[in-house]
Amino acid sequence: MYSITVKQLIEKFDLVNHLPEINTEEIRVSDPDMNRPGIQLTGFFEHFDANRIQICGNVEHAYITSLKSEERSMIFDKLFQHKIPCVVFCRGLEPQDFVLESARKYRVPVLTSQATTSAFVHEIVRWLHVQLAPRISIHGVLVDVYGVGVLIMGESGIGKSEAAIELIKRGHRLVSDDVVEIKKVSDDTLVGTAPDVTRHFIEVRGIGIIDVKALFGAECVKMTQSIDLVINLEEWDKENNYDRLGLEDKYTEFLGNKVVSHNIPVRPGRNLAIIVEAAAVNHRQKEMGYNAAQEIYNRVTQKMNQSAANRSS
Repeated sequence: MYSITVKQLIEKFDLVNHLPEINTEEIRVSDPDMNRPGIQLTGFFEHFDANRIQICGNVEHAYITSLKSEERSMIFDKLFQHKIPCVVFCRGLEPQDFVLESARKYRVPVLTSQATTSAFVHEIVRWLHVQLAPRISIHGVLVDVYGVGVLIMGESGIGKSEAAIELIKRGHRLVSDDVVEIKKVSDDTLVGTAPDVTRHFIEVRGIGIIDVKALFGAECVKMTQSIDLVINLEEWDKENNYDRLGLEDKYTEFLGNKVVSHNIPVRPGRNLAIIVEAAAVNHRQKEMGYNAAQEIYNRVTQKMNQSAANRSS
């Protein structure tokens, strides 16, 4: 299971840490969902998920203020005894002294955000779902072609990196070469990125390592990209019956998500970059509701029906 530290959370969202003596690098968050501890502040802790970040807004702050002094300390002792990752007060609300005292006792960070509660919850949940998403690393090249994330796969030495360089020269952008880290951020979306060590670099056999950002400019690289299309490069086999119409989509599965894929045979003289471009544009057309293969199939069928009707008459 993946996790992030509370320190990363503080730095990302510019939070104020009211207990700097607590080492936030040692406290980790592994649940991407939030909890607003309204019912817990009344003393009900059954089914309480203590792994989640606790968010307090105007309602929780007002309720805390309304409690009697002996109730306040008791309820926050119960809350912090569950070893929650942290508590965040939104709207710049200042945590009361008894909250800080109890949090200090149980080593729970108390943080403050200037954002509104709903806006903060929305942003932090979105960010955590990306940071804590299931992920895998695969061998391939990821490029942004006309806004379509194309993952080029195939055996080593088949020409993936060379195709990527030609695409970059044609104005497209590199995300990752050789190793692509794929995150499942939702049931519909896969996002790919490069490992920190190899980001912006391409290995070309016979030449070595190329720094794409330095050689072609910052506009030719990209940090992350959704994966919309998979191109599998394979050696040409004359015995293989390759798809020549494309009426039915084929898919490659990553982390339970299916991505449209094409098997492209490689042989001397074929310009792989142009083929990848055409595949990306064709994919965009299909997403917009136009399928060229279906269109020609409809035309042929209509022509055959007309011919049959003419013969019968």
